[in-house]
Parts: sequence; structure tokens; C-alpha cells
Amino acid sequence: MDANVPPVPDERTGLLAYLAQQRRVLKHAAYGLTEEQLRATPSASALSVGGLLKHVTFTERGWIARVTGGPDPTSSTDYGQEFQLTDDDTLESLIADLDAAGAETEAAIAAIADLGQAVPVPKDQPWFPKDIEAWSVRWVLLHLIEEQARHAGHADIIRESIDGATWYGLLAAAENWPETPWLKPWRPKEKV
Repeated sequence: MDANVPPVPDERTGLLAYLAQQRRVLKHAAYGLTEEQLRATPSASALSVGGLLKHVTFTERGWIARVTGGPDPTSSTDYGQEFQLTDDDTLESLIADLDAAGAETEAAIAAIADLGQAVPVPKDQPWFPKDIEAWSVRWVLLHLIEEQARHAGHADIIRESIDGATWYGLLAAAENWPETPWLKPWRPKEKV
């Protein structure tokens, strides 16, 4: 159930569980969208639900590359480009890629003995501090949770602007909750 993370036995499990929950919450904002709605930008922002799915996947891979010392995929992309959908991007492909990035993160973090391990602070972007040499893996995981949660909130607003759907109704539909007097699972509007 995505409304709450189950009890966790330790810090590592908790951090990964909250990160996974926020990924799923973002996917719920896309639940039932058409390909056209996936690309829609109905708010004052230029963001779309699909663009947010693509961005958080790209960003998570970049941070995990910093953690593992691997090549940083973000270094060859202009900022903002990772929000742009191509003709090949579909709801199914974006969710599959987000799920793959999550599995990659879990595998990378499982291979790290100490969440206090240093992660060098990049010096190539103005938003990174110049007076800090390294963060910890723990800090990176907390930052990824924050990043996912921020963009899940954006996606909620965009989704509600598209068809009025809200998170609880979408979650209820995705998880097949029974209808109650106060909660109705989302259903696509019937075409007239």
C-alpha cells in the first residue's frame, strides 16, 4: 500500500522504502493517462506528468552515478532537456525506465557497506556548494526522496488540472480499493 511505508527495521531499509514509495506516488499521478494527457502542460508551468517521470529517472541515475563513481549521465545533457518527451516516450516506457532506475539504485545501495561513505560534491553547477567537499550516501538518499516528493507534488497539480483526478482517488483505483462514502476510486470520464 502506498499511502504509508510499512514499519522498517533499519535506516537503509527505511531510506530505500521511502524513496520507492515516492516513485510509486509519482507513477500514481500518471495512472490512466492517455498518451496525449501524458504530454499535456495544463498549468502555468511547462511541466508535464511524462516530463516529470523522465526527469526524476534521469536525476536518480545521475545521483547514483555520483555515489558509485560511475559515469555521470547528467554531464552530457543541457539542464531541462531531460524534461522533454520524444516520440518514442510512452507512459509504459517511462514507467519501465523509472522502475529500472529504482532497481539500479537498490542494487547500488546494497553494495555499499556504510551510508556515511563520502560522495564528492560536483563543482560544475552553480547550485552545488563550493565550500563542501563531500556529502554522504545517506544525504544523497534523503535528497532523492525530497526530489521525488517535490516532483510528485508537481505531478499531482498537473494531473488535477488535466482531469480533476486527485491522489487518493488515483491510489484507490490503482490498488483496487472499495468505494466508500468519502472516497471514490478514480475512473475515466465517459466520452459523450
